[in-house]
Amino acid sequence: MTQEHAVTMTVTEAGLTLTNPEAYADETRLHEALTLLRRDHPVHRVEPDDYQPFWAVTRHADIMEIERNNWLFVSGPRPMLVPTEMEAQQQQNEADGLVLRTLVHMDDPGHRVIRAIGADWFKPKAMHAMQQRVDELARGYVDRMAELGSECDFAQQVAVHYPLYVILSLLGLPESDFPRMLWLTQQMFGGQDPELQRGTTPEERMQTLLEFFAYFQELTAARRAHPTGDLASTIANARVDGSYLADFDTISYYIIIATAGHDTTSSTIAGGLHALIEHPGELDRLRDDPALLPTAVDEMIRWVTPVKEFMRTATADTEVGGVQIREGESVLLSYPSANRDEDVFTEPFRFDVGRDPNKHLAFAIRRPLLSRRGPGPHGNPRPVRRAAPAPGDHRTRGHTTMGGHHLRRRSQTPAHPLFDEGLTPHGGSVSVSLYRNVIDEPAPPRRDRLRRPFAADLRY
Repeated sequence: MTQEHAVTMTVTEAGLTLTNPEAYADETRLHEALTLLRRDHPVHRVEPDDYQPFWAVTRHADIMEIERNNWLFVSGPRPMLVPTEMEAQQQQNEADGLVLRTLVHMDDPGHRVIRAIGADWFKPKAMHAMQQRVDELARGYVDRMAELGSECDFAQQVAVHYPLYVILSLLGLPESDFPRMLWLTQQMFGGQDPELQRGTTPEERMQTLLEFFAYFQELTAARRAHPTGDLASTIANARVDGSYLADFDTISYYIIIATAGHDTTSSTIAGGLHALIEHPGELDRLRDDPALLPTAVDEMIRWVTPVKEFMRTATADTEVGGVQIREGESVLLSYPSANRDEDVFTEPFRFDVGRDPNKHLAFAIRRPLLSRRGPGPHGNPRPVRRAAPAPGDHRTRGHTTMGGHHLRRRSQTPAHPLFDEGLTPHGGSVSVSLYRNVIDEPAPPRRDRLRRPFAADLRY
């Protein structure tokens, strides 16, 4: 796909493309639609038959503006684009108390309090503590590729397993449970995939969630009775206002870490390798200069954009890109479009392992768990080689682990919340106080909201 690609659709058809899952498997078609929207109608009203109406936002600058104003554009009640029938089912599940309430679904102040519980586990100190395990897993999968010979299913045999095992190791789950977590994760994210879905009815899809619930409920009980110093123990024993998290909030926290982090990373690893294979000149360039690994990882993230969209809902009448958005209307933030924006990226349809700067929005910009240059399993561009390459074995040349992604902090404001004591992933009792006037995104203009504290006590 190039910027000069012939236009074969109308703006209306381009907008409707965003509601068709098959379009995301057709890069040419998808980027034709997004390029057309950016050029002719960057904030476009979409009124599909099977979905509630929404505004498609396709320019980098407009998406940045919406993400920064997280009091004006909120996640609830529509954090993701799903068919009207599924929205109705979700509303019924919520009424029945059977709905996930992950960080993706939450807004401040609750989001900031819940996010603080596990935030330190994704900072450099904790990631360094995990480095030996990450390197061990990476070497194992590089060795496995060598053992498989000249051909392997990289996506299924490497990219899916490696990041999942890193994340589950961080949680502290036994390795014997990893295959079960993979199976449940694929069912959760593959609800419309005939190869992965458990069934087609809402009841069958709900069974996957109930199995997650049963597993993590047992894990919570075990970690509260006998904390083991891992992330699962931190989540299980976290207290907000003196009380443990509600069961579904605890389960939701486990699930977002065990599933979403692994799924996006595996997509980036597989898509990144695919991009290198399709651009052999860039592969040779990276082999010849491993110092390009940090920029190469960011370029793989931009190129793949594993998170395709999030939805936000306006809490008041406003404008985006000169277009009136009414209170209660929803906007779709198209990250693949932002990451090909001609106003931000030079030659956006060229894969460039040395691209710098690279202001990609692959994981949104709101409230990331990692600092801008955080190392570790979500963005560790370290070379990994086979433990003992055989003489004359050239398959190991330039082997690297592309361990996923950096969650990038776009604001230059120092990270908050403010910690009353040093919160570490190594135990202790910590009180976290959060104030509206120290957050790095613009706060609501209402003075009565400033300096209102929210406390989260972590005891484990």
